[in-house]
Amino acid sequence: MQTQLPRALRSFGLNVRKRREASGLTQERAGEKASLDPTYISGIERGVRNPSLLSICRLAKALGVTVSELVEGVRE
Repeated sequence: MQTQLPRALRSFGLNVRKRREASGLTQERAGEKASLDPTYISGIERGVRNPSLLSICRLAKALGVTVSELVEGVRE
């Protein structure tokens, strides 16, 4: 039986992926800039990780966007 991933995590992950790709960054480079492991970023983008506020702030800074831009459209 497969568990449904929370919609908010899937939506947030999609936002992160879109912003990262628009910035021309690989997961590895984004991880370096955000001081996060690339596998963690992969998990965020797939919606299987629930990042802390600090991680979200680091990601936003690394991607050159605001936190509010990363969570735009995210609903529970």
